[in-house]
Amino acid sequence: MNDVLAGLRRRGVTDVSDSTLDRALYSSDASLYRVVPQAVVRPRHPDELAAVLEVAREAGTSVTMRGAGTSIAGNAVGPGIVVDTSRHLNRIITVDAEARTAHVQPGVVHAQLQRRLAPLGLRYGPDPSTHTRCTIGGMLGNNACGSRALGFGRTSDNVAGLDVVFGTGEAVTTAPSNTVRASAVGADLFALVDASMAHVRTEFGRFGRQVSGYSLEHLLPEKGRRLDRFLVGSEGTLALIASATVELVPEPASTVLVALGYPSMVEAADVVPAILAAGGRSLVACEGLDARIVDVVRASGRPVPDLPRGAGWLFVEVSAASSGEAESLAGLVIRAADALDHRVVTAPPEQAALWRIREDGAGLAARSLGRPAYSGWEDAAVPPEHLGAWLRDFEELLRAHGLDGVPYGHFGDGCVHVRIDFEFDDGGARFRSFLTDCATALRRYGGSLSGEHGDGRARSELLPMMYDEHSIALFIAAKRICDPDNLLNPGVLVDPAPVDADLRPGRPVAPVRPLLALAHDGGSLGNAVHRCTGVGKCLADNTGPGGVMCPSYTATRDEKDSTRGRARVLQEALDGSLVDGLADPAVSEALDLCLSCKGCARDCPTGVDMATYKSEVLHQQFKGKRRPRSHYTLGRLPRWARLASRAAPALNASLRVKPLANLARAVAGMDQRRGLPTFARSSLRRLTRAKEAAAPDVWLWADSFTDHFSPESGLAAMRVLSAAGLRVRVIDETACCGLTWITTGQLDAARTIVARAVSTLHPYVASGVPVIGLEPSCLASLRSDATELVPGERTTAVAGGVRTLAEFLTSIDWTPPDLTGVEVVAQPHCHHASVLGWEADEALLRRAGATVTRLGGCCGLAGNFGVERGHYEVSVAVAEHTLLPAVRAAGPEAVVLADGMSCRVQLDDLAGVRALHLAELLAGART
Repeated sequence: MNDVLAGLRRRGVTDVSDSTLDRALYSSDASLYRVVPQAVVRPRHPDELAAVLEVAREAGTSVTMRGAGTSIAGNAVGPGIVVDTSRHLNRIITVDAEARTAHVQPGVVHAQLQRRLAPLGLRYGPDPSTHTRCTIGGMLGNNACGSRALGFGRTSDNVAGLDVVFGTGEAVTTAPSNTVRASAVGADLFALVDASMAHVRTEFGRFGRQVSGYSLEHLLPEKGRRLDRFLVGSEGTLALIASATVELVPEPASTVLVALGYPSMVEAADVVPAILAAGGRSLVACEGLDARIVDVVRASGRPVPDLPRGAGWLFVEVSAASSGEAESLAGLVIRAADALDHRVVTAPPEQAALWRIREDGAGLAARSLGRPAYSGWEDAAVPPEHLGAWLRDFEELLRAHGLDGVPYGHFGDGCVHVRIDFEFDDGGARFRSFLTDCATALRRYGGSLSGEHGDGRARSELLPMMYDEHSIALFIAAKRICDPDNLLNPGVLVDPAPVDADLRPGRPVAPVRPLLALAHDGGSLGNAVHRCTGVGKCLADNTGPGGVMCPSYTATRDEKDSTRGRARVLQEALDGSLVDGLADPAVSEALDLCLSCKGCARDCPTGVDMATYKSEVLHQQFKGKRRPRSHYTLGRLPRWARLASRAAPALNASLRVKPLANLARAVAGMDQRRGLPTFARSSLRRLTRAKEAAAPDVWLWADSFTDHFSPESGLAAMRVLSAAGLRVRVIDETACCGLTWITTGQLDAARTIVARAVSTLHPYVASGVPVIGLEPSCLASLRSDATELVPGERTTAVAGGVRTLAEFLTSIDWTPPDLTGVEVVAQPHCHHASVLGWEADEALLRRAGATVTRLGGCCGLAGNFGVERGHYEVSVAVAEHTLLPAVRAAGPEAVVLADGMSCRVQLDDLAGVRALHLAELLAGART
């Protein structure tokens, strides 16, 4: 590959790599397929696409385009050069509000374009479930549709022109007014269709979701000879897209969501034609959702808005010029729906919450059955009038093959998404058999193998079961016209790869004996890292709705720093031939910027917990070996804090001497730009040691950080609880949660420390007297990590028995202080948001009358991460994403609330702001 890289660099293509890390990152998309590329290119200028094609032709290698890598059919993996447009070719070139068009580069993210258009009252119509991270180029490649295609059409319906480079090397600009007769490729394509005009008219474009194959109908004269629309959905097999002009539509003035409940998804499908007739052109969406998907959300502890009775639902969205008109139209839908029950949802926050569940369907469905469920046959479509009958046949096929599946999707368009519990221990033979039987059954309904995801490696081989020989011959001819050397995305659509070739789930997993229980994954680290299916929610900015995942990616925009990227590298380390086990440097590089925030454990639809995997991997890597210096210092901070507590004043004074402070930072492995922690003059336990042993009404657990660094929050909590008429005492014994040992992978020691803490705390929890923890990271460690390290009934009791201050106060008859007029800018600690949940805290503050701004994302310090040498810039970049701008924008009297010690240290270090613990705010503090 050195010759290829050299050739690319000679032509000015500089962001190129054939490293083990990058090849591992791009070996998979969101499909079942693994194809390791020879090299990865991230072009900085559109002209570099032609250069890539020239080098590929010279070297005889292939080119595969990739947007966000969320392809479910295997359209975005290839054996040659993989081109990632999302890193640099992500500019919105122009927006013409009057013409209602936008000219964009292929790497522009859908949500990025929508944010730009919102102030203009416009939107880009199609909105796939991955709209928070999918690129416009990827949508053009697949002819993506999304939930609102009923109202806004497919991607092909919303394109106004393309700038492309065909596989021949010819560069062409297409537009509705330009029939590109001057293009040699265009002329040959038009001639191809003209010679088979009757056939194209009868076999193509029969219904809206006939996306499989090449959409030759767009080249018909009555369709305007739309070369651009023909290329949409060609999956990168005919041309490379350098830029696109897309059409825009007005944002609806008012929308209403109707949730309709049914006994089963089949019965929901039966009523779709009646709903379509009743709603008419006012319908924007008609989506199906199996109850088992919602059950996964509820089981995770996340709130779900009320839904009507049923084992499955239709979410029907109607739009109108006014809310009254929209509600009237919703009534028409309800009368036609013949549902068990219904609910009209008009509040935008509730609508958004329900749509988020639907959007996470792919990931949630993967974990909704007794064993992992997969894509592969996830995108079939039929004319909507046949949907109920097709679903019945499909369920019978599942039973016949001993499989189960969770259907959902675009029922109003006749398109069914599903995740199926395939097993691949036979090399994919049963997988192939099921797909073949489904394709045979689908043909009876005149259906399409793909309704929006494209055929990719998952379905291209099945195209002869959907199309006749004449149609397949036209596909082959179109490919030869556009890409005669078969350079572009080979193995897809024409001369396809077998559907059971290169299957990722069928690969053997290296046996690793984890120290952690990993009970949700059968004790297997391999099963755990394969939770990631590649849907890429970690690539989105999830901070808006209070999410955390993935702070390092928001800072670097580098695939290796996403949850998905890390999972891919770990998958390769355990079952690939590319990454040489967990000790490979690629693993360390991928995990280096993981903040162990646990954001993915809550925000990832498939439940990936990268913080836990990182701890296990660090344990495996350094077992019996010398560790990084910071593991011995910062990773054992509670131990050093206890030893320092007797001499805290003298130690603090010495650390104010610059040469000594610099030396301390160097010894600890800290960045010299960081402040040093200040040890409490006296620990919380020493300050509150009771002289009398009266039985308390509530116990406070003195975690290591509250005890030795922030006893003031513990004293404030005691004042709040005492004012509530409660006797409160601090648990006098040491009970460390082991967090710093856990995050640095010192798991043997962590297991001993946690076992000791469980032994100490269990009698208090078992007594029935409430126990409160104040440091969210420590309490979260008890709730999640403790059961991984020391599984058992006592650990489970402790994990569930220690509560946050807000959880306790909202559970008793207590009147909060009046905080009317107090502006609170709250930064929940990552572990608070992701493990404990911050809902009780927010409810308490609002009940007290405070004006609350809850920030999403991470502060960027994350324990030892942000102070370690080599992490400072990323730590600051994470803080600058949400936290620091919000603090600067807050009013001068605003209270900055941060229960986590890490968050308070970061704010003090970077902004000179003293943040309060909730206990201090409730006790009367304002600064």
